[in-house]
Amino acid sequence: MARRNPLPCRKEKEKDIGAYGSAQKSTRSKNLSNTQLSSLSLSPPPPRRRNPSPSSSAAAASCSPPPPPAPPPPQLAPDLPAPSCCSSCPPPLAKGRRREGVSKMSRRGLMEQDLSKLDVRKLNPLSPEVISRQATINIGTIGHVAHGKSTVVKAISGVQTVRFKNELERNITIKLGYANAKIYKCEDEKCPRPMCYKAYGSGKEDNPHCDVPGFENTRMKLLRHVSFVDCPGHDILMATMLNGAAIMDGALLLIAANESCPQPQTSEHLAAVEIMRLQHIIILQNKIDLIQESAAINQNEAIQKFIQGTIAESAPVVPISAQLKYNIDVICEYIVKKIPIPERNFTSPPNMIVIRSFDVNKPGSEVDEIRGGVAGGSILRGVLRVNQNIEVRPGIVMKDESGNIKCTPIYSRIVSLYAEQNELQFAVPGGLIGVGTTMDPTLTRADRLVGQVLGEVGSLPDVFVELEINFFLLRRLLGVRTKGTEKAGKVSKLTKGEILMLNIGSMSTGARVVAVKNDLAKLQLTAPVCTSKGEKLALSRRVEKHWRLIGWGQIQAGMTLEVPPCPL
Repeated sequence: MARRNPLPCRKEKEKDIGAYGSAQKSTRSKNLSNTQLSSLSLSPPPPRRRNPSPSSSAAAASCSPPPPPAPPPPQLAPDLPAPSCCSSCPPPLAKGRRREGVSKMSRRGLMEQDLSKLDVRKLNPLSPEVISRQATINIGTIGHVAHGKSTVVKAISGVQTVRFKNELERNITIKLGYANAKIYKCEDEKCPRPMCYKAYGSGKEDNPHCDVPGFENTRMKLLRHVSFVDCPGHDILMATMLNGAAIMDGALLLIAANESCPQPQTSEHLAAVEIMRLQHIIILQNKIDLIQESAAINQNEAIQKFIQGTIAESAPVVPISAQLKYNIDVICEYIVKKIPIPERNFTSPPNMIVIRSFDVNKPGSEVDEIRGGVAGGSILRGVLRVNQNIEVRPGIVMKDESGNIKCTPIYSRIVSLYAEQNELQFAVPGGLIGVGTTMDPTLTRADRLVGQVLGEVGSLPDVFVELEINFFLLRRLLGVRTKGTEKAGKVSKLTKGEILMLNIGSMSTGARVVAVKNDLAKLQLTAPVCTSKGEKLALSRRVEKHWRLIGWGQIQAGMTLEVPPCPL
């Protein structure tokens, strides 16, 4: 009787579907110059092995000696858990026993963090204890749908940002994706560029060996720890893209080489980052392997014409193939040289903008195994520490008997800080982090905290229900596909009683125009927002059943809600 194959373990299933792909290829990226575009050739895949026929397998079985009997399973003590299905899967828990968290602070090759020695006045974004474990700069990927934004992030970081079932089925990004990567440079100046630049995952040691032939004995130096914000490119997900733009320090603008330039969302996303005053942009001409050299040169000219007069006018244009990993090392070099790390405020009270929130508990968990809610986002200023008391505003929003909006802030405590798989003792402004709290997980499940602000108790801004803004409107609609040389429709003026969508930080909320005079408007919000005077916001109007970006504004004043004091 033939022996049945064992069932694949949980980790192997996850690796197969690529949902949480942690294995990254160590293939060195190849450089692609304009003269090589036309002569690009791909090597054929290796031939598949055919399964042996039943007769040949029976003959082999008759010739070979019978296999030795399997050893008996080891005897386990009654209070010890059973062995796991493979070496990469954690062992299952014994009944009634809680899993002790394995500390990742002792991961090999990473700097240790010690709260007792923390002095925020001496910290900077390139401090070894910071950059070793946490990303310190946020870079967004923007551009039209299916131009390769998620593929570029995977080519650089090795992390698949498309993780949810509906995203995998439709092969598009729906929620904001996130992935961290470390960028290194060979310490030997003779190592040829751009091959001397290399990107690895966030858990890589701080000084790995160079893999360029002839320089294998040379160490590499960690220059940047980058957090990528993967934005959706579909037109109906423009609000999600604007939420991600609120935390970007730089952007990679993806333009597919096999399509005309510009596509609708290419121009709309570029206008959005221009509103957010994003100065540092790198343009990636993707899918260069699908076209001839002459077509690539013609499209490069179209790109240069498109970016004239925009914030990306002086941006470099890099031809790449994200699928084949061509010129990925060139992207790494440009990120290091063209996108500087912005000035950070480490001494102010911490203030973090929430862009994702989760309930990490699985159905059927034991009561003593339930963990608190997790908030994901980027710290704007200050330093968060483990065991620190925090406040989330606006918190729980409800209406009283008379229909007036009331909000109750959420007070909690930080129990863990993570940057991907790297455990932190403190987190600084910059890359995306996960904050484990003691909050009820029902408050954080399914992104319920998105748009809220997390920070030190008593230090957060006011909560507004009405805003007075100074606004500026675009001349024409962006993101609308037109026929031939037909121009997009003009943006009409704001009218009293009109419904708009506002993007303030990572919060998307509706607003009714109460009054308009010249370039000033008074807006009544459908949901309270924690913000401050001087903050910028994006204005969108419903056009043909889709929200379209029509302009931007700045908060001048507003009506605030009275927030109950902290009971602790």
